Amino acid sequence: MSEGAIKKFMFVNRKAPYGTVYALEALETVLITAAFDQDVSLVFMDDGVFQLKKGQQTKGIETKNFSPTYRALDGYDIEKLYVEQESMEARGLTEDDLLVDVTVMSRADMGKLMEEMDVVLSC
Repeated sequence: MSEGAIKKFMFVNRKAPYGTVYALEALETVLITAAFDQDVSLVFMDDGVFQLKKGQQTKGIETKNFSPTYRALDGYDIEKLYVEQESMEARGLTEDDLLVDVTVMSRADMGKLMEEMDVVLSC
């Protein structure tokens, strides 16, 4: 793929990890996009910050825990993971509560980053 064909994709994850298909399908879409050598960023805000929380237990809801997949993102060259500071703080989470290393950004800085993208998809 030529350099000119690479697009900057940002996937904004706003939904809790379980109870709907949004989080899992967004993750699958991210992996497919990265497989086509696109520049992929992931943002977690609102209840989406729970997608990265350590220690998820899904046995009680009879759903497969897909959160370990986030640790495999490096293997797909997906290293741009951002968490909105206000969303994380509102839910009582810190960076230590998260499965992977992220860049924590304020809502205002996140907005500026979004403006730099070619494609922004919200899930």
